[in-house]
Amino acid sequence: MNKHLSIFNNLRPLTVGFDDMFDHFEHMMGDDGFFVRNTISNFPPYNIVKTGENTYDVELALAGFNKKDIEVEYKENLLTVKSKKQEETKDEDGNIIHRGISKRMFSKSFTIANDVEVKGAELKDGLLKVSMERIIPEHKKAKQIDIK
Repeated sequence: MNKHLSIFNNLRPLTVGFDDMFDHFEHMMGDDGFFVRNTISNFPPYNIVKTGENTYDVELALAGFNKKDIEVEYKENLLTVKSKKQEETKDEDGNIIHRGISKRMFSKSFTIANDVEVKGAELKDGLLKVSMERIIPEHKKAKQIDIK
């Protein structure tokens, strides 16, 4: 990757404290300035939903998966949802009966802002919902200034 041609390098002199974010986006970009296909996967399908003024849900469609098949990790501003190694469903004789629902291995990651806190995850009816809330410190909240 040619960092000298990066659009993010043009923004670096105008910002403070965003180096990690720029590095993350540069990592996702290829030499031609377009997103690398390997980093953007279509599976599993997902939604990012704003559920309130400061609350968000990431929803992933995981038909056929249950809690023991999935791992959700939040580390260093990266929320990662991935599948665990699956044991094959077999009948009494040890033969696979039928596999029509894909349980392929996957890993999907989302970059989470510093002021967003992951509150929890729930798997219900084939939909994994990871709930988050943006925590606004008092010094950043809007306030009225009295004029003297």
